[in-house]
Amino acid sequence: MSVDVVVDVMRDALFLVLKTAAPPLIISLVIGLIVSVFQTVTSIQEQTLTFVPKMVGMFLTLMIIGHWMLNGMTTFMEDLWSNFSLYIR
Repeated sequence: MSVDVVVDVMRDALFLVLKTAAPPLIISLVIGLIVSVFQTVTSIQEQTLTFVPKMVGMFLTLMIIGHWMLNGMTTFMEDLWSNFSLYIR
């Protein structure tokens, strides 16, 4: 197994992690920003106010795009296992 193959596999894995983690993180960031603006405008300084909307947003995001995320991870693992004979040389 050459260094180029290892670099390609690691690059694909890191790209998959970024691609899979980006939507939930972006949704959490947007919800947090909206709640922070709301807290600033209304002078409500409740710490738990940000938790519930983010949790609901995460659940909705995972319900909507969870299938796509799981398909990407499954495809990557199937590619790894199908090329396993090339990796052990």
